[in-house]
Amino acid sequence: MQSAMIELINNYGYIGIMVLIFIENVFPPIPSEVVLVFGGFLTTQSNMSAPLVILFSTIGSVLGAAVLYAFGRVLSRERIKKLLSGRLGQTIRLKPEDVTKAEVWFKKYEYRAVFVCRCIPLVRSLISIPAGIARMKLTPFFLLTVAGTAVWNTILIYAGRFAGSAWEQSLKYIGWYSSLAIVLVLLVAAYVFIKYLDRRFLSANKDKNGEDV
Repeated sequence: MQSAMIELINNYGYIGIMVLIFIENVFPPIPSEVVLVFGGFLTTQSNMSAPLVILFSTIGSVLGAAVLYAFGRVLSRERIKKLLSGRLGQTIRLKPEDVTKAEVWFKKYEYRAVFVCRCIPLVRSLISIPAGIARMKLTPFFLLTVAGTAVWNTILIYAGRFAGSAWEQSLKYIGWYSSLAIVLVLLVAAYVFIKYLDRRFLSANKDKNGEDV
């Protein structure tokens, strides 16, 4: 996959970078790190400029974010609640009202969540879906998406530029950051989920004790 992406960038330049980053945002498993770092390296070997690589990669990211935001809008809280009211909800132990609670949480942190998550691998793409579900206003969503994306793209592109011919070796260090970031996100998610289960357990026990009395 890496060789195919590099060939596409070599053949189509800025447009190739934009297309690959767009695809990466819609299908997160595709590594943007390779595209951005290699794009940065190319600015030292061709007439491509770092600012334009940043611009086109950011355009690709924002277009991908728009697709996932639209998906979240189509999915809607009502559809999710309907799914959770059936067998799926019983299987994963979630109730329709949990959707409302999650939406309240997102609205509380939505600006920070969108900006910060754009700098976290994997999550950077997926954050657009809850933003769509929560009907986040388009102007702040796109402004924060552009800002967070530009930060991420600039760091990786200049990492490739400074690494030069050793750009592939630099991917190892970026991979460490990606792995650490994903682990931290999973730990935070697990902590929040455990706290949520504790609250539900305490609430259930309180209701049960009240009924016994």
